[in-house]
Parts: sequence; structure tokens; C-alpha cells
Amino acid sequence: MKLNKKAILIVVFLSTLQGISQEILTKKEALKITLENNFGIKIANNNLEVAKNNSSIYNTRFLPTATLNSGADYRRNNQKIVIPQRNKADTTLIGSGVINRNYSATLNINYTIFDGLGRKYNYKQLKETYNLTELQARETIENTYLQLFTTYFQIARLSENTNNLQEALTISKRRLKRAKYQYEYGQSTKLEFLNAQVDVNNDSITLISAKQQLSNAKRGLNVILGQKEDINYNVETNVDFNKMMNFNNLKAKVLKNNALLNQNQKNLAISEFNLKVNKAAYLPSLNFNASYGLNRTENENLVNPFGARFITSDGLNAGLNLTWNIFDGGTRKTRVANAKIAIENQQLQLEQQKITIENNLKNTWENYKNQLFILKAQETNVLTTQNNFDRTQERFKLGQITSVEFRQAQINLINAKTALNNAKFDAKLIELQLLQLSGDILNVNF
Repeated sequence: MKLNKKAILIVVFLSTLQGISQEILTKKEALKITLENNFGIKIANNNLEVAKNNSSIYNTRFLPTATLNSGADYRRNNQKIVIPQRNKADTTLIGSGVINRNYSATLNINYTIFDGLGRKYNYKQLKETYNLTELQARETIENTYLQLFTTYFQIARLSENTNNLQEALTISKRRLKRAKYQYEYGQSTKLEFLNAQVDVNNDSITLISAKQQLSNAKRGLNVILGQKEDINYNVETNVDFNKMMNFNNLKAKVLKNNALLNQNQKNLAISEFNLKVNKAAYLPSLNFNASYGLNRTENENLVNPFGARFITSDGLNAGLNLTWNIFDGGTRKTRVANAKIAIENQQLQLEQQKITIENNLKNTWENYKNQLFILKAQETNVLTTQNNFDRTQERFKLGQITSVEFRQAQINLINAKTALNNAKFDAKLIELQLLQLSGDILNVNF
């Protein structure tokens, strides 16, 4: 008796310890961790930072350029100078180790005053490229949201199914114990005992398989959360549905906010600016340049007595340069023609994307309504099968029905509860798909 009490205490302690080691991860906490640690979101944010740098004024050629050139030169040479003389021999001067030092510094400034408006359209194109990257980052976050909650609700689904299977195994074990006592006291056949034993084994196998699926799903959640450690989270299993969803409102939001449609619109705008950039090449460009230079030469040990020891010069130079490429062999004409075709293709892709997304919205909406109906029907089924199982269990205890009939009622109850869980979480995931299509998934309040 003492041994049994100790065993019970150990089991209770281990169960409590296991419960403590598994943290409850709420939906809000999961979102927060994902936004901070998810690798895909981090990469998307880095790409957005690159696009921001590319769209700054420093990358548009609107600012002037300034370069500074400087140098120093040292020379040591031997010199020989022959000075012709009239009516007498030439005079020869010879110098050894004549030193010459040169110092120079030049500041150059260049600025494009006019380039056919190419810079203006290129700057606007870069801004649209940044907006496109921003939409791509948003799409990445939306997809990560959907991926996160698909896995989160899968864990919730498997957790509830595992609990149902654990409850079923407990019932089967009680039935096995009852069948064993009845067989030992001659109140039942061995067949009843063996059937109960088989059912316990089958329920145990099903439970092990469900626990394995649950473990796999939890590891997948850690990947989405960006967790380096294998943390065994428990999740919330409650599900709240959006009661305010309306198809016409969803359709209007899809056409306005859908990430893919907005990206196609940005691509169209980028193509239109690209056409203007290519047309700008038909116009002349006007450039301004200015420079300030300083030069100094120092001579030592000159052979020529009339040579300067020091020479210093400085000055400012400025000018304008007009360039007009009147004919380039047709290259500009080809680029403009191709840019027009690219715009037409973007318009066609946008129309195609609209039709595809609207069709996807209709299918998802219809699926959502059907799933909500299935959910209500499954709730009724669970109440009915639970009532039927309770009555069957009482009759089985009284020996009024066979173990086969009891087992069938038990299986019906398990299947009904599993179907209810599947319907509940499937409906929620379809709702999230609708919110993603409408661009509202980031505004969901969990």
C-alpha cells in the first residue's frame, strides 16, 4: 500500500513537472516572436532598407560631384647646358645633382544642369521601386502570418485530438480491466477479453501516432518563430470567428489592398517611368564644370643662372558643355519601342491577376460559408454521439449490449470530436485566407 502511494506521488510529480516545462504560447506572443525573429521577415526588411538607400537623392545624380586631385614629384638629375657665343667658343655649364620638386592640387566640380529630364523620371522610378519592395515585404509578412497560424492551429487541432484519443484510451483500459475481471470470474468469455485488449492496443498506437504528429508540428512552429532552441510550446485552442465579414466589402478591399495586385500596379508605374527615361535620351544635356588648381615648382642647384628657383601658379577655370546626340544609329528608338511593349505586358498581367484573384476570392468565400455550416453540423453531431455514448456505456455496464456495440459507439464519438476539431480549425484557416486576399490579415486582433 505504501509502495502504491509512492508510485502515485511520483507520477503526479512528473506530470506537474512536464506541465511546467511546456510554456503556454498565446497567439499574440507567437506574432511578436515571429516578427522579431523570423528569418524571412528579416531578409525582407533588409531588402527594404536596400531599396530605401537606392531611392535616396544620393543615388539620382541630382547632386554635383567634386573630386580632389593632388600630387608631388621629386627629381634629381645631372644637367649640361651649352651656351653659344658669338665670335668665340661656346660656354658649357655642367651641374650635378640638380633637384626639382613639383607640387599640385586641383579641385574639380561637375554638375549636370539638364539631361532631358532623365534624372527626374529615374528618381520617380526609384521611388516606385521602393514602394514595390515595401509591398513585397508586406506580402512576405502576410505569408508568414498565414504560415504561422496554419502551424499554430495545426498544433491546437492535434492537441485536442490527442486529448480525445487519450480519453478514449482511458475508457478502453477500463473496459479491458472490466473484461479481465469478468473473464476471471467466469462471467464472460475470453473473446470479450481479447477484443478489449486489441482495442486498447489499437487506441495506444493511434495515440502514439497523434503525439508524433504533434511533436513534428511543434518543431515546425519553432522554425517559423526563428527559435534556435527546441522549445515545447502548448498553444491556445480557442477559436473566434469574424462575424462582420461581407463578400462585397471583401471584394472592394481585395481590389484596393491586395498585395499582389498592388505589386502589379507598381510594376506598371515603373515601366511607364522607364519609357520616359528612354525618351529623355532624345533631348540634349547641359553640364557645368569648374576647377581650381594650385601648382608650385621648386628648383635647387640650377645650372642655368637665369632659371627660376620657385614657380607658383593658381587659378579658377569654369565652363559649360552642351551635348546632343542627334542620331545614335537607332538604339534609342529600339529602347523606346521595347519600353512601350513592356507597359502593354504589365497592363495585361494586371488584368489577368485581377481575374485570377477575384476567382480565388469567390471560391474561398464559398468554401468558407460551407465550412461554417459544416462546423455547426459537427457541433450537433458531437452532442448526439456523446449522448448516445453515455447511454451505450450505461447499458454496457448493465450487460444489455455487447462490447462490439460499445466499441462502435466509442469510435463514433471519437470520429465526431475529431471532425468537429477539423471543421473548427479549417474554417479559421479559410477565414485567414480571405483576410490575406483582402489585405486585412495584418490587422487581425488575436
